[in-house]
Amino acid sequence: MKYPENMEEIALLQPDYLGFIFYTKSPRYFENTIPYSNKSIKKVGVFVNASYEEIKEKVRQYQLDLVQLHGEETPELCHKIETKLVKVIKAFSVDNEFNFNTLLFYKNSCSYFLFDTKGKQYGGNGVTFDWNILENYSLEKPYFLSGGIGYENIEGIKEFLQKKYAKNCYAIDLNSKFETEPGMKNPKKINEFIQKLNHSYDIEI
Repeated sequence: MKYPENMEEIALLQPDYLGFIFYTKSPRYFENTIPYSNKSIKKVGVFVNASYEEIKEKVRQYQLDLVQLHGEETPELCHKIETKLVKVIKAFSVDNEFNFNTLLFYKNSCSYFLFDTKGKQYGGNGVTFDWNILENYSLEKPYFLSGGIGYENIEGIKEFLQKKYAKNCYAIDLNSKFETEPGMKNPKKINEFIQKLNHSYDIEI
């Protein structure tokens, strides 16, 4: 999210999380105020290779509930944030060559994983990956499913969630496919998606 009025519109749809990107190279870079006060919607700060002090300052300034780390953050940094600040969502860029053994180093350093499509950017590439490769995911840690998810993926998501290896899919991450411009979300499209999916999985926007 980027624009206060748009945040208020989206908050009315009761997503479980709203994300705010604190990566200056992103077109969705956030440097505004957060107007809504619905405590049931968790505020997630998204960072890429930021220092602990920078993350700590943003957590304090915006009263963030979680941080989402999208860079090459070490397990040690994740653990420090997780134990001293807030819960951590550690993102991984996934393709057919992804080594799932990498996750073993992070399994005790964060609360959630997030699987995004590997691309030229750290996120927001607008492309889905082959979710079937998550059959290779053997850990019990819950994860966010991300990467170019749009209205056209609803039936595919329903089919995926029936798979045994999708049991730890905890949340669905919505971003670029619901935008009219970077950071500006279309409330009508998001509402239609949520109603059509009609599932108990959490939604992050």
